[in-house]
Amino acid sequence: MFFLKELPTRQIIQGYADRYPIGNVDTVEKALLMMRQASLLVRQIETYFSSHGISQLRFLILVVIDREVERDSLLVSEISDRIDVSRPVMTRTLKNLTSAGLIEIKADQTDGRAKQVFLTAKGRILLEDILPGYYAVIDTFMTDVEA
Repeated sequence: MFFLKELPTRQIIQGYADRYPIGNVDTVEKALLMMRQASLLVRQIETYFSSHGISQLRFLILVVIDREVERDSLLVSEISDRIDVSRPVMTRTLKNLTSAGLIEIKADQTDGRAKQVFLTAKGRILLEDILPGYYAVIDTFMTDVEA
């Protein structure tokens, strides 16, 4: 999350560039603006998810499983490879999603140590409910940014 509300002016960035080897002032200015905009978008998305009783991480886990067109499940290790959180956080979140009835975890048929994660009907319904609004939040944000 980028917490800086007021970005430094071009003049301030240039002043730092005169004192430190920060590279291209235009690039730094654009990057700071992009970081600020991304932070605002993430906040809007988090607010949207919160209104639906789900976190961004829980949503990401559900959608990573759902986007697999040729499969109906993923290994826990595959989900972990696709989402940048620690193993304990992933384990706790999967447990919470299971308790909420949004996913089901079963032993893998070929490797008993591995676990397959499936979306439940409830998980699919939740995604169907929140995906349109999720994309609407992004679309509205980007329309405002581009205006």
